[in-house]
Amino acid sequence: MTSSADRGRVRTGVPRADEVLDGGLLPESATLVRGTPGAGKTIFGLHFLTAGSESGETELYINLGEPEAYIEATASGFGLETDAVEFLDLSPSGSQFQTDSTYDLFHSGEVETPSLVASIREEVEAIGPDRVMIDPITEIRHLTPNERQFRTQVLGLIDFLKAQGATILLTSQAAPSIPDDDLQFLVDTVLNLGAGAGRRTLDVSKFRGSSARDGPHTVTIREDGMCVWPKLDPTLYQRDGPLETLSSGVDELDALLDGGIATGTVTFLSGPTGAGKTTTGLQFISEAARHGRQSVLYSFEEKPRTMLSRSESIGIPVREMLHDGSLVIEEITPDELTLDEFTHRIRTEVEENDAEIVMIDGVTGYQRAFKRTDDGPTHRLAKIGRYLRNMNVTGLITNEVHQITGDFRATEQRMSHLADSIVLLRHVEYKGELRKVIGVLKMRTSDFEKGLRMLEFTEDGLLVGEPLSDLRGILTGTPEWHDED
Repeated sequence: MTSSADRGRVRTGVPRADEVLDGGLLPESATLVRGTPGAGKTIFGLHFLTAGSESGETELYINLGEPEAYIEATASGFGLETDAVEFLDLSPSGSQFQTDSTYDLFHSGEVETPSLVASIREEVEAIGPDRVMIDPITEIRHLTPNERQFRTQVLGLIDFLKAQGATILLTSQAAPSIPDDDLQFLVDTVLNLGAGAGRRTLDVSKFRGSSARDGPHTVTIREDGMCVWPKLDPTLYQRDGPLETLSSGVDELDALLDGGIATGTVTFLSGPTGAGKTTTGLQFISEAARHGRQSVLYSFEEKPRTMLSRSESIGIPVREMLHDGSLVIEEITPDELTLDEFTHRIRTEVEENDAEIVMIDGVTGYQRAFKRTDDGPTHRLAKIGRYLRNMNVTGLITNEVHQITGDFRATEQRMSHLADSIVLLRHVEYKGELRKVIGVLKMRTSDFEKGLRMLEFTEDGLLVGEPLSDLRGILTGTPEWHDED
């Protein structure tokens, strides 16, 4: 048996669950994994046991519900190897209860549970397991005549297993008809698995002797098993860096921005469809690539091939940037990812792949993709922005304003407070033609030009004209000369 001093934290084996648990479970502790049927309690436990096998530990699975063959088939379906796991099959269909009278203990509240406990004690003393899973512990409730004896039996069993040096995982069916409040008091850690409204979650309601991240955190169960995607907490991340200016490479646009965008800030590119928001963002990314900066663009509205074709027609070398690795483009479609998975992708690009610019292309598509989020995608977008600032990463976010002309709006979703800077793009009718203008509405980090300029996209690139000082009413969409003479 491996000593607790050598083990430190005990890995759960569930990808990223240990991140939520501040490194993992505590050695020789008892953890209750509770949830409704189908929430993933058994799968969590199988990850826990097989992680021990990979470390050379000894594992014991005490199954009181489903038979051993079913558990092994479940593990095999998720690619989890259980050959090294010892099974003590005390299920109603278990072989040792099919041939003698002890099977009766599953049918009467007056039977003596010591026969069950003795079976567990005998197995534990024989193999000396480092990890023990009892699935589900609530079955013992049906085998005892009253609640007091149930609590006494469970507490005695936990104390015995801890004394043997084992780390214990218990599962419980969380249902109004089968309360488990008493079990939560008896264990050191309580993990709640939720399944409903199209989303699985993990929440830590108790962790004696350790901290844990506030949830709920998203859980996915796919062909390779269970994964936890921790909820983004910007306060946990901080990276210092130089205060620099990110140029667009277009002198007139930089003049609007007092030299460019400050690094480590979030800029909204706001305007109606077709105004050039994405292209303007790519112009900044292209100039950043020329100076050796890495960028990632998450597209919620447009196919990458369309973006490639359009950018190449105006001289922005997107294909070249993709080839040399200075730019990564990911298309995100509705229901493809959970929001916690998406924020994990951002963290991976920033923390592992050194991305210095993150562009989220399409707030409307972002909201549509993550509409099932419990606290709302707009609230989470604010956290993404704060994370980028804390990591000294420059954020570019395109926000579509649905009105083509008419009364001006900076953003459609009342999100202007999330931005450090807002660059507005606008369609205007001028002398019978539909033209584009660009201006700066807000910059927290520096002064900026208050006027508006004409904007064009040509085969030579992005062209920004001189300030339109002689026009009035530009933001209404129908500008006029202030002096007709």
